[in-house]
Amino acid sequence: MDDIPLAIETPANDYLTSDTPAPRARTDYTIKEMPEDLRPRERLEYVGAGALSVAELLAIVLRTGGRGENVIRQSERILTEFNGLTGLARASFEELTESHGVGKAKVTQIKAAIELGRRLLLAAPQERDKIQSPTDVANLLMLEMGMLEREQVRVVLLDTKNHVQRSPVVYSGSLNAAVIRVGEIFTEAVRANSASLIVVHNHPSGDPTPSPEDVQVTKQIVAAGKLLQIDVLDHLIITRTKFVSLKERRLGFE
Repeated sequence: MDDIPLAIETPANDYLTSDTPAPRARTDYTIKEMPEDLRPRERLEYVGAGALSVAELLAIVLRTGGRGENVIRQSERILTEFNGLTGLARASFEELTESHGVGKAKVTQIKAAIELGRRLLLAAPQERDKIQSPTDVANLLMLEMGMLEREQVRVVLLDTKNHVQRSPVVYSGSLNAAVIRVGEIFTEAVRANSASLIVVHNHPSGDPTPSPEDVQVTKQIVAAGKLLQIDVLDHLIITRTKFVSLKERRLGFE
């Protein structure tokens, strides 16, 4: 008998039929439903915190997601809404609570985690307080000052071995300009018997380019330092991601 090909009918409710769409992959898996090696907490234990993405670290802080959204997807969405970790740090408590699925409890967890990170950088000064380059100064203050929405002027006070004594705020200005009073620059330096100092201020605009006023006031500060026998080693302008050394550019320093 000749072979007769078999005709196989596809059931009418088969999802592969042309008039029925294929089912969509789920996007709302809970953390417990994920493979263990993909869960943020377990990954941190196995591979270390440094191997985790910002979203995964934030997910650990938040602990739980919301309706139809696991905690990792929620973390990714929040970071997108606020333009990354820096924007998240700058957002106010009220702004964060306006994000879908983020209540006061989660906002306090976010703010507490960010503050712990900030304080860690300010702690244990013996590990990072010797200034040897403009980069050292930027690393010391960029995280704190770079996120400010208004200009602020600080002085980094140094002893004879260039160790940081402290870095007090001298002036907090308007959104666009800070008026630096030369006398105030040296008040704390005299009290601390500092051998030298470095002036630092931020540009909230994100552009660290020195203005003519920045150069002029630098000249005045350097001149005053010579009279008081306190060396002015540099004047830095910093933003969230960049900085400029006026000393390196020979602006205001002879």
